[in-house]
Amino acid sequence: MKKIKKQLNRMDEPTRRQVMAGAAGAAFGLSLAPLPFLRDAMAAAPAAKATCKNVIYLFMSGGMSHIDTLDPKPGSGVEGPVKPISAKGGMQLSEYLPNFAKVTDKVTLVRSMTSTQGAHERGQYLMHTNYAPLATIQHPSFGSWVTKLGGRFNKNLPGYVLISGGSRHPRGGFLDSAYSPLDIGNPEAGLQNSSLPKGITQEQFDRRLYLANQFDRGFRAKYPHKQVKGYNDFYDEAVRLMGSEDLKAFDLHQEPQDLRDRYGDERFQQGCILARRLVEHGVRYVEVEFGGWDTHQDNFDNVHDQAEVLDKGLATLLEDLDSRGMLKDTMVVLASEFGRSPKINDRNGRDHHPAAFTTMIAGGGAKRGFVYGESDKTGMHVKDNEVRIPDFNATIATALGLPLDQKIISPSGRPFTIADKGQPVAGLLA
Repeated sequence: MKKIKKQLNRMDEPTRRQVMAGAAGAAFGLSLAPLPFLRDAMAAAPAAKATCKNVIYLFMSGGMSHIDTLDPKPGSGVEGPVKPISAKGGMQLSEYLPNFAKVTDKVTLVRSMTSTQGAHERGQYLMHTNYAPLATIQHPSFGSWVTKLGGRFNKNLPGYVLISGGSRHPRGGFLDSAYSPLDIGNPEAGLQNSSLPKGITQEQFDRRLYLANQFDRGFRAKYPHKQVKGYNDFYDEAVRLMGSEDLKAFDLHQEPQDLRDRYGDERFQQGCILARRLVEHGVRYVEVEFGGWDTHQDNFDNVHDQAEVLDKGLATLLEDLDSRGMLKDTMVVLASEFGRSPKINDRNGRDHHPAAFTTMIAGGGAKRGFVYGESDKTGMHVKDNEVRIPDFNATIATALGLPLDQKIISPSGRPFTIADKGQPVAGLLA
């Protein structure tokens, strides 16, 4: 023991904490914090036969205007300057989505969504967790539930990756850190700090990890708690990924430039191609967030610009997945916390509108070229086949073969399920 301490004292970084922090930094740019993708426990038995394996969830943060994108209302007096165009599958879309209109034979539009929450933070929380926010608890996001109940496919990669996620995202909630997402800020930058620091050889790195592990062994034996074990698992996972070929999954430079150009060079668009790469390498759930949809003023100019980015990225993603034979196993979801009001305000904008809005699912057992539900003539209310947020997410969980009734006990002792009281909408799945 004395010999080990002397060796530690002779190292470039003189303290145990610095040694451990350096190891973490070399792997992920993190210090002593729980790793967001520790090794999962055995997955629960599926509730039903799965029709898909993976989910790519595209979240339009800010409240995307359904009237100006996926549910146009020509001749209603609320449509503003936006014209409708014909899309495959016999549906109509906004003229802002010409590329997506060419691939709608692959998708189901849900035009009868409704929410009980009309504020951004509460609406986003409900969409991600299926629960209204409470002051006493943080519920897990849907991706964390999927990882908890469904497990991981690739032991070297996280089960859940969040790309460009905002501060309002609930992430892992009350679940163990094993089920929290790995956050990626800039998809083009890859996984930062995932190689050895400059000037450090593999032998030096291995020696530091060995010495730190020996130094820490007594502490772990004395305090065999879950959080203590989590720190140890953190370094094991980090080092394994550093030496894995799967690290290439995060490198967009592995993709042909012409394909990257087809997706587009905006952050959301590059997030879409990264999502496809991650799913291809065995990541079960990838969410890409795209903000800027809060169009209280200059709605039509702003939605035009936002939709231009969405249109190219989404259409190319669906075509890319389909051409690789991946769309049958991967469900692509497009959602927002709510829609925008039919009434155009005095700033040429639209305000929050949770009463009716539109989402989309494609692949993974979803019907193709199909519209489910309908909003009324102006998009103000749901006209038929209302779909609540927990029902929408319960449908995705069912497609994944996850048990809707399996209860997970929170630290406060309360039972929770993946979709609250939501029930799958059978009409959305083939």
